[in-house]
Amino acid sequence: MNYKGFLHGKDFLKLLDFTPSEIMSLIELAEDFKYKKKNGIPHKLCEGKNIALIFEKTSTRTRCSFEVAAYDLGMNVTYLDPTGSQIGKKESIADTARVLSSIYDGIEYRGFGQEIVEELAKYSDVPVWNGLTNEFHPTQILADFLTVKEQFGKLKGIKFVYMGDARYNMGNSLMVGCAKMGMDFVACAPKKYFPDASLVTECKKIASETGSSITLEEDVKTALSGADVIYTDVWVSMGEPDAVWEERIRELSPYQVNAAAMKLAKDTAVFMHCLPAFHDLKTKVGAEISAKFGINEMEVTDEVFESAQSIVFKEAENRMHTIKAVMAATL
Repeated sequence: MNYKGFLHGKDFLKLLDFTPSEIMSLIELAEDFKYKKKNGIPHKLCEGKNIALIFEKTSTRTRCSFEVAAYDLGMNVTYLDPTGSQIGKKESIADTARVLSSIYDGIEYRGFGQEIVEELAKYSDVPVWNGLTNEFHPTQILADFLTVKEQFGKLKGIKFVYMGDARYNMGNSLMVGCAKMGMDFVACAPKKYFPDASLVTECKKIASETGSSITLEEDVKTALSGADVIYTDVWVSMGEPDAVWEERIRELSPYQVNAAAMKLAKDTAVFMHCLPAFHDLKTKVGAEISAKFGINEMEVTDEVFESAQSIVFKEAENRMHTIKAVMAATL
């Protein structure tokens, strides 16, 4: 089946806006694009179109994925870094949306509150795509689920455990995605790091319709029993004060993904991470954290990160294929 254009004109802001069938169609379209990319089959389905990428928060994977995906589809790209746009500074979000949508065929936004990308979409005449907000990261979840499907041949029935701070975009989006796709989601963390209660309630309702479950669990052993996927993310965003780092390291260290944690899951379990990860001292940030707090690893150990169970780089590659699917489907 040709899924190109099946979401024509629609924004891609959060997975709550889409049906399980639509999400699976995006994943299947990404599979088709990945096959074409690997086999050198041209697929310039959006030739001549132009897109704008607004990055109020910089990123390696998201920028590269959008740019290469756009070029493969035959599009031209304008990248606006944190200093390259007047959005929210000299020009309102609504005015920015109206200006850019009169010039471009699609707009990507990566930055702060979900309300910003929602307002962009409200005033834009072309599709708007969420590259990351504080609350949601839907393109990452598509890549994650394509990777899980490749690994296990299915999504439904997979036990997916998220370790660490589940209050923000990754915990929220994975919980929503798992509920939509019939996967059993577990947030494993201290209670203060559980996702928002209202979103949990909404996801539990969705899960009841798809035959899956949403579980909030403090005990690591209980959470990881029978797990197919163990997922984590960085515990602290850059720029937060030392007191926050100290608190997170102290409270979340029992939820580090290490060899002992992996042994609690199924033998076939895999490790996933949206990256970048603090797993060694080979970065400037890693060295600074080590000097301040006396640790060499944080949310995941280097042993697990570099193990055969780690599929983080397959996951990173799949960002490009799934983002390509989102753009082709909506344009």
